Amino acid sequence: MGVVTTRTMDLDSLVRFSRQRQILRTAPIRLTVPAGMTAPLGCDTVAVPEDCGRAMVARLPRMGCVYADGDRWWWIVPSDSDVALEWPAPASYTTGVLVPDARRAPGLIHRPDGSIPYTPPIPLYLALCRVTGTTPAWSRSIGAGAADAA
Repeated sequence: MGVVTTRTMDLDSLVRFSRQRQILRTAPIRLTVPAGMTAPLGCDTVAVPEDCGRAMVARLPRMGCVYADGDRWWWIVPSDSDVALEWPAPASYTTGVLVPDARRAPGLIHRPDGSIPYTPPIPLYLALCRVTGTTPAWSRSIGAGAADAA
């Protein structure tokens, strides 16, 4: 019979181990803006499923940096591009250049010729609305209750 040794951990070690596991599990990946590009307005991301992304490309007059991992595409937009816009499902808007719940960083699939990484948010929003069959928020009719309140 071989000798069995057990290693005990004190409470501090267990707490530190638990925190490190939580950080590794929940820390989102941050997209990197390509070298030589500047983002004077800050960056947020709009993520869409790959099939929506492919359909949106033909509807965009200009694209900024786009990243993909095979399932989703991430579009870089200026910070606060969610103000007054209700991004339709299945899109998800994330502040910062974060890719939540990803195991690895998506790869850059489109880089614009200039030095700015942004896709203009209004054309991106309209392309997404068109692809998803969603009426843009500013085009929706106002119900009688809202008109009476005015």
